[in-house]
Amino acid sequence: MFTEKDIEQIKNHGLTVEKVNDQIKFIKSGLVFSNLLEAATIGNGILRKDKQQQKEFIDFYESKRNQLSVVKFVPASGAASRMFKFLFQFLNEYDPSKETIEAYSEKNKAISVFLNGLEKFPFYETVREKALQTTPNFDGLSLGEQCFVFVKTMLDPNQLNYGFYPKGLLPFHKYDTHTSTAFKEHLYEAIMYASSNNKANLHFTISEAHKELFKKELELIKNDIEKETKTAFEISFSYQSKSTDTIAITAKDELYRTPKGDLLFRPSGHGALVENLNALDFDLIFIKNIDNIVVMEQNIEISNYRKMLAGVLLKIQAQTFKYLNRLEEDDISEDEINNIELFAVNRMNINIDDAYKDFSPNEKITYLFDKLNRPIRICGMVKNEGEPGGGPFWVKDTNGNVSLQIVEFAQIDIDNPSQKNIVEEATHFNPTDLVCAVRDYKGNKFNLTKYVDPKAAFMTIKSQNGVDIKALELPGLWNGTMAHWNSIFVETPVSTFNPVKTVNDLLRPEHQV
Repeated sequence: MFTEKDIEQIKNHGLTVEKVNDQIKFIKSGLVFSNLLEAATIGNGILRKDKQQQKEFIDFYESKRNQLSVVKFVPASGAASRMFKFLFQFLNEYDPSKETIEAYSEKNKAISVFLNGLEKFPFYETVREKALQTTPNFDGLSLGEQCFVFVKTMLDPNQLNYGFYPKGLLPFHKYDTHTSTAFKEHLYEAIMYASSNNKANLHFTISEAHKELFKKELELIKNDIEKETKTAFEISFSYQSKSTDTIAITAKDELYRTPKGDLLFRPSGHGALVENLNALDFDLIFIKNIDNIVVMEQNIEISNYRKMLAGVLLKIQAQTFKYLNRLEEDDISEDEINNIELFAVNRMNINIDDAYKDFSPNEKITYLFDKLNRPIRICGMVKNEGEPGGGPFWVKDTNGNVSLQIVEFAQIDIDNPSQKNIVEEATHFNPTDLVCAVRDYKGNKFNLTKYVDPKAAFMTIKSQNGVDIKALELPGLWNGTMAHWNSIFVETPVSTFNPVKTVNDLLRPEHQV
């Protein structure tokens, strides 16, 4: 039962009582797991291109890119606080007057890695200079005291406050002449594959709390990069709409209330960004996470794989458009319909219903047209070497439809032996490396919100002020939100996936000049 105050809060959040009740019903019903049929593997849902084929697709994309409008879409709202989790723990646990840093490092291996690589971090000089300002006798302190002061200088809200920053604005890479943020590196990278006619469009989804920080960084770097690269940049930002937030309830299925008595609404995950993606009007959209970026010297080769993915997309899109136009014409023969069916199955990974064989020619035309006239995504897939991330699977939905999907591990009933076996047979995972075509065969933009599987939402358990709460996450942007797109998965090397999940990842060779 909602109070008048609750109803006002719901309206102010851009929601309705009916929608919030639907959310509560969904959360109470529990998680609907994906029904995995088998893992997608090479030759069974994942394409592998040899060097010659890769070059042909790269060349094809290069020949077409200046005729296209292209944008790079970068989810960048993540705060850096998770990167520093073990360092916050260090500040809470370590007392240099009672324990040596060597003894503490034995209990916390991440601290050992951090301290051994300290001078290699791109922020080392900045933090050290700040520490000397606030602690003039810094160099005379014991090693444990120095470590404590260094980390406190990084994270203290009254000092550098790195934990508050978005991940995209932290120092990521150190060059001979400057230090670069992930945000800046994405501008340089866009030139390599996501630009046309000496213009690069980038769209970043950010937290509204960080908008001034991003705008300030853009003002500092934009003119210099444009002069250096002779490329004009069009940079835009958007925020996750509050109306996509979802309500939280307690483990006992009661409304959770804050100490002030208010309802609690939480961001519903990156699936909410479908509205942001849908607002973009371009021929091609590259999607890549903010933290998956390497130093410039290594990026040239890696960027070729994204050109390859775009080439695959343009070739398959051209053939799809040709067939869609043919399906609209009156003189199409039965042989041609059969050829289009083979294309849908063998090239587009479309599963044809059993009832299709008994359809009349006109019914077959209508069916194939509906299956082909959808947004297309080409997704890079990397060999699974123990990295976190969702995976590519053949999935059957509640209506019995079989399709190729990217499935998060949270969507899999790992306690079910058959589902667990399928997961263990998986060879690849999703590094969030996509190229998307969102226009139809007549050049009109698809409404991407129509291709979401709402049943692919999932429930999460979180802690709020020491209370376990249940919350709803919308279908992930590249999971259930793209469930009804046409999907083609292509193998890319593990070198294309270099995320920074903890600060120690910045010590990897891919992030060192």
